[in-house]
Formats: sequence, structure tokens, C-alpha cells
Amino acid sequence: MILVTLVCAWIARRLGQARVIGEIVGGILLGPSVLGRFAPTFSQHLFPKASLGAMEELSTVGLILFLFIVGMELDDRQLRQQRFTALAASGTSIVVPFLAAILLAHSLRERFAPHGIGSVPFVMFLGISMSITAFPVLARILEERNLMGSPLGTTAILCAAVDDVVAWLLLAVALTLVDVHGTPGVLALHFGMLIAYLVFMLGVMRPLATRIVKRRNNPELSIDLLGMALVFLFASAAVTDWAGVHPLFGAFIAGVCFPRVEQWQQAIRARVDMLTSVLLLPLFFALTGLRTRLDLLNDSTTWLWAGVVLLAAIFGKVGGAVLAARWSGQNWRAALALGALLNTRGLVELVVLNIAYNVGAFTPTLFTMLVVMALVTTMCTTPALNFLKVRGTEIKEPA
Repeated sequence: MILVTLVCAWIARRLGQARVIGEIVGGILLGPSVLGRFAPTFSQHLFPKASLGAMEELSTVGLILFLFIVGMELDDRQLRQQRFTALAASGTSIVVPFLAAILLAHSLRERFAPHGIGSVPFVMFLGISMSITAFPVLARILEERNLMGSPLGTTAILCAAVDDVVAWLLLAVALTLVDVHGTPGVLALHFGMLIAYLVFMLGVMRPLATRIVKRRNNPELSIDLLGMALVFLFASAAVTDWAGVHPLFGAFIAGVCFPRVEQWQQAIRARVDMLTSVLLLPLFFALTGLRTRLDLLNDSTTWLWAGVVLLAAIFGKVGGAVLAARWSGQNWRAALALGALLNTRGLVELVVLNIAYNVGAFTPTLFTMLVVMALVTTMCTTPALNFLKVRGTEIKEPA
């Protein structure tokens, strides 16, 4: 898996794409669409069913570590400066594609939904899948283009953060609704726990961590401090998992609450990110590839619906972001650049799709359609930015 993802990531970079595109393609190559079709016996020996559970757990650990790093590197000052454009764009970039999903939901449910899934959970899972922005993938694209920390990059990151927070909240609702034992009381309990968690993390833990850092004279990150940071991270992820949201949301909030000490941030990235990107995330891409069945898109009607889903996702996401950015005073190039960035899906989209697949909300055919949508929309980001000749100073907060 490491070899395949490394080779595919290298090819993607040579083609001007982000590494994550190659990593996703590598996962699909390892799945039944390619390896399973041409070498089924070898594929079964390489990925026995008994190994999939361990792969899923380890890939979740990798995603948790990566989301922690992304949250840790958010720039609060830039967030405050770009809040008007970011909040407006994030709102419309959620609402517009969600409305497009509602319009398509009835037809897609009749043709591709599994038996027994309710209309409301199906609409919610589909709407989340079409409206989410892949926070980690966007962060990696911004980093590779040296846009991280720029006004444009920070605005896009904030929009993605708001999108993901809303998406995880909606996902919690959808998971409760799809559960046959779910009741309004259970849903209220989950939201109560989530609100209490956010208040505690942002109102207590973050100021406390800042106060503790100010009392330390040594800026070096020791092994003990790194261990405590990991304890804090996994405890936060476990709480949100227990609250019915997802451990990735807890990982991101833990990163947001982490003290802004430059030496600590650099040390954690150097020690954690390398292992995560090379070893743990390829497990997730391989696992997604094992669930992607391109052979199920085997007639013109199915491909037509896949194209409809793709166009609705692109025009909904980009159109919503562009309208909001223009309304907030940005020029067309800045608005289109922001829309192109928010159209990035990739990794977090795959997480949502895997969750929906696991709970029986999507059939393998619809799952594959949405994986193709995630891959194509993410592939469009880099060419769009190149075409627009984007610079990091494009976005400006209105006076």
C-alpha cells in the first residue's frame, strides 16, 4: 500500500496535481475495480476480510493525528480579519449544494438507495456528501502552493472549518435518524453533550493551556509534553465519538485548543505528520479503494446519473461560494479562487461516504458515484487555481 500510494502521489505531482489525488487513485487501484478484477486471488490474499477491521482502526488513528495538526496550525489573527467573507461563503457553500442534493434525492433514492433507508436520513447523507469541503485535503493543497497563512488560504481554511463543523453536526443527526433505536431524546442528549464539550474545550481548556504555557520558560517540546499532547488529543477524539459526532471533530478541536508556541508546533509536525502521511493515511485510501466498485457503473444511465451528481456538486459548491464572496465585496478572480478551493473534497468526503456506507445509507453503486465525484472535484482545484493565477493576497476584508 505504501509503495502504490508513493508511486501514484509522485505521478500526481508530476502532472501538477496534489499528492492526495495520487493517494486516492492508488487506493482505487488496490481495490476490486483494478487489482480485484485482474488478480482476484492475489487481492483476496492481500486484503482478507479479517484484516479490514484493523485497517479501519489504524486509518482512523492516522486521520485523527492529521486533523490535530491542521487545527493546531490555524491562524486566529487571520481568521478574525477574514471572518465576514469566510462566514458568508461557508454558509452559502453549504446551503446551495444541500438544496441541489434535496432536488436529486428522490430520483437517486428510487434508483440507488438500499432497501429500508428512510427518505430523511438519505437526503441528509446525500446533502452532507455534496456540501462538505475536505479540510485536510484543502490544507495540504494550500501548503503545497505556499498559500497557508495567506488571506486567501486562511479564508478558505475558515470556510472549510465551518463547513466541516456543520457537516459533523448534520452527520450526528443523520446517524441518530438512521438508527432504529434513535429517539428525539437521544438526539437531544447527543447535542447537549456536544455543546458541553465545545464550551469546556474552548472556554476552559484553551485559556488554561495558554496560561500554563506563559509560566514555562523552556520553549522546547519534551517527550513528556508530546505524550501529554497525544493524551489530550485522543481524549478529545474519544469524547466526540462518545457524543455521537465523530472522533475527527474532536481531533480538530484539540488542535484548535493547542497552545500557539511555534517551536512546539514545528516539533509536533516533524515527529507526527511524516509517519501519519506515509504510513497511516495510505491505509485509509486503500480501505476506501476496497469499497469502490467502478465496475458497477456499467451502463450509460448509471454514468449519466454520476455526471448529474458531479455537476450538481460542482455548481452548487462553487456557485454558492462565488455568490457570497462577490456579495462581500471580492472581485471575480478572488471569488472564483475561493469557490475552487472550497470545491475540494477528497479525504473528508471519503470519511463521510465510508460512514454512510457502513450504516447502510448508500449502495455500492451510489458510493462509487460519490467517490468519483470527490476525486474529480478535487482534481479540478489545482488546474482552476493555475488558470486563475492565484496569489495568496487575493482575498481582502471589506472596509
